[in-house]
Amino acid sequence: MLQTFVNAFRSPDIRRKILFTFMILLIYRLGCFVPIPGIKVNDSLLGGFRDVDFLNMFSAITGGSFENGTLFALGIVPFINAFIIMQLLTLIVPKLEKLSKEGEEGRKQITKYTRYLAILLAIVQAIGVMFAWRGAIRPVFGPSMASEVFTMIFVILILTGGSSLVMWLGERITEFGIGNGTSLIIFTGIVGSLGASVFRGFANVIPDQWRLGTYTGPWVMLGFILLVVILFFIITFIDMSERKIGVQYAKQIKGNKMYGGQSTHIPIKVNASGVMPIIFASSLIMFPQMIIQFAGLQATNFAVVWGTWLGSNGHLYSVIMFLLIIFFAFFYAQIQFNPDDISRMLQQNGGFIPGIRPGRPTAEHLKKINNRLTLFGAFFLGFIALIPTLLLQQIPAFQPFGFGNAFSATGLLIVVSVALEFQKQLESQLLVKHNKGFLK
Repeated sequence: MLQTFVNAFRSPDIRRKILFTFMILLIYRLGCFVPIPGIKVNDSLLGGFRDVDFLNMFSAITGGSFENGTLFALGIVPFINAFIIMQLLTLIVPKLEKLSKEGEEGRKQITKYTRYLAILLAIVQAIGVMFAWRGAIRPVFGPSMASEVFTMIFVILILTGGSSLVMWLGERITEFGIGNGTSLIIFTGIVGSLGASVFRGFANVIPDQWRLGTYTGPWVMLGFILLVVILFFIITFIDMSERKIGVQYAKQIKGNKMYGGQSTHIPIKVNASGVMPIIFASSLIMFPQMIIQFAGLQATNFAVVWGTWLGSNGHLYSVIMFLLIIFFAFFYAQIQFNPDDISRMLQQNGGFIPGIRPGRPTAEHLKKINNRLTLFGAFFLGFIALIPTLLLQQIPAFQPFGFGNAFSATGLLIVVSVALEFQKQLESQLLVKHNKGFLK
């Protein structure tokens, strides 16, 4: 990957895109440290955030911005929720389904609707966050009711504007930079939270243990780093695995020339959907918990039942999360891979899969293989998202470090997937540049 980055940096056009991407990500990270006027984050508020797993995960995705009460506290989360809702509505609403099949113009229209919905969700979530922060609000114009109401409205507008700005920054990366802007912003937030967790672990836990005469801290850190490296290896291996389906093209004579007679393959990735099923499932299962937490409804019967069964530490949380990951893996696979279109394209170009008749049998064969690979990839995502994190929570030696969700297997999967996708984007840019130079 380092060699790919060096080669890409030597090209002026690609270097310009890389620097633009890094500049946008730098602007995002700077925004994560810009405080909101009227909010004073105290130790009791921070402690309340760190005691809730859901808020820990939310803060990790936003790069610690939510925990510290800064400009980008909502981050890209409203846009992710809006994207999920629009994808589901596309399958239900005929008008949206028709737009999705109209090519580039239809995609632009759906993207515009997604933006509007993201802003609406940002307003709703900003109101909830404002009520969650009510104890930290310091009225701008003195201790009066009017000043407090004005400050609350101001905080809601700032949070909504910050989320809209993050969404705009992500779109600029996708359009003018390299890679998917939304994924890179999430990647940046998790890596930033990861660094803060490492610093807290070294600065707080290990010195305290040494003062008590306990010297197991460095060994625990070493064991955890080894576990992270193993997870990185597994995730990278599965993420780069693919099934190659052989394709043979029949010989065709057109005029005085013979075409075809070549052998190639159709690559189908084992984990074609990447980390998106985990992001979708996490966002969906966290949404009711977010409403409960922000609206101050923790004492209601619904909140108690939800927290007991479907909360972050609920009895059915792991099961429901696992099933949602499988559902979204198949849902995302249906959007990305269309066996009927591939079968039709092969038949039109004189291609066929050896041993399989062209047409519908080829489509059914491709669909069968894709479903099997999707099922394996979904089980892998479910395992990575749940098992390592649950095991780490049961090991007492890791608990004092408080690594949180920044070091969860889900966070690692996002980091690895986005890094590999960024590398592929660089390689594709280099390939296009090389082909242009060859044609010249």
